[in-house]
Amino acid sequence: MTRRNGYALLSAIIALIVTLSAAIYIGAASDDGSATGKSTPTKTGSGRGPVAPASTGLWVGAWSASPVGAEPGTELEGLAGDSVRNVVHTSVGGTSARITLSNLYGQSRLTITHASVALAAGSSTAAVADTMRRLTFGGSPTVVIPPGQQVLSDAVRMTIPADADVLVTTYSPTPSGPVTYHPHARQTSYVAEGDLTEDATGTAYTGQVDAWRYVTALDVLSHDSEGTVVVFGDSLTDGITSTQNANRRWTDVLSRRLRAAVAAGQDVPRYSVVNQGISGNQILASGGGRPADNQAGVGRFHRDALSRTSVKVVVIDLGVNDILRNPGLADPQRILDGLRTLVRQAHARGLKVVGATLMPFQGHRGYTDARENVRQQINAEIRAGRVFDAVADFDEAVRDPYNPRKFRPDYDSGDHLHPSDAGYERMAESFDLQDLKGAAPAEL
Repeated sequence: MTRRNGYALLSAIIALIVTLSAAIYIGAASDDGSATGKSTPTKTGSGRGPVAPASTGLWVGAWSASPVGAEPGTELEGLAGDSVRNVVHTSVGGTSARITLSNLYGQSRLTITHASVALAAGSSTAAVADTMRRLTFGGSPTVVIPPGQQVLSDAVRMTIPADADVLVTTYSPTPSGPVTYHPHARQTSYVAEGDLTEDATGTAYTGQVDAWRYVTALDVLSHDSEGTVVVFGDSLTDGITSTQNANRRWTDVLSRRLRAAVAAGQDVPRYSVVNQGISGNQILASGGGRPADNQAGVGRFHRDALSRTSVKVVVIDLGVNDILRNPGLADPQRILDGLRTLVRQAHARGLKVVGATLMPFQGHRGYTDARENVRQQINAEIRAGRVFDAVADFDEAVRDPYNPRKFRPDYDSGDHLHPSDAGYERMAESFDLQDLKGAAPAEL
């Protein structure tokens, strides 16, 4: 071979390598983050909607809700033959979306033959024109979820704004046993007869329920967020007394505060916020059933907090129900040990934990001076820094300055246990956003 021919061969090899490298780079840049392929916009409705450009953002939690139990009245048939349209609210925007569906409390296989995601048109059941997208699972529109399991959809390209309502609709044609649900959602969701999964008008969705069914998470591929804050708690986090359909839980207000602080150029983390509160939840005790309804915090912490997408910080507001629902007098040391167990698990993942003091409840039917003493002992340990990495002093924020054993009147919903909308807002305002910075302390 002549030198000239050698140079020509070498040049050809280099050109081939460059071409292959470019192809690989383009393929990686256009990947939507799904391990099982891309979903495509539905062909029904008024046409193909705006498709987000290729993105290399981070998957974060935009919304989530913990599975709580088996929905009463669905034990035999489930919701066979109905379309279930869940309304969820985003804490951050993104350019792609994926959905988690759960059959944790089902007793038989759940077959979903049709599922979709779309932006809600205002407060109605209708979808914004051209945003309806069909969901797939491993490339197929049908997925079978075994009892006790969950499934993550393929990613679908769509532009989702922050602070927006999203419609997640599923259809199951066959009986599936109990429906896995989250009651006391403070958000109306809907049901319609037949497969109307991609019906953008929403007019047939006349059935209403204050619960989320099957859906437990909405993740987005985001350029605006660098991680997720998971808030783990009971009804005080679930927002049971906040205004229906108004997104006035304290976690909603915290999310808006974070976005506003980032927009104002403040030195705070660019995090989304997801709510893993369950009304009635305790640290140590579960409800009945197998699997247990309203599983204890120490049992569900891994699934509902540590396993959330791109979690960076965990906020824990839990313990009041351990005091109020104990048939005897709760042991403050056992409650504190339970909280410290959660903190150790989070630290093992390198996660920082912010913990809340327990808010007052004098005037509630479960109040006694002895139970108040237990609350005070727990709060003293929390404030002393012997439980969490940082403290959100919700007790101090909402208590009556003239009687610190009870809520300030305008922060009381009226039941003397749960906050009003103003009380939830005060909780979020008292939260120091700087406490979200940093990671778990190094273990010595």
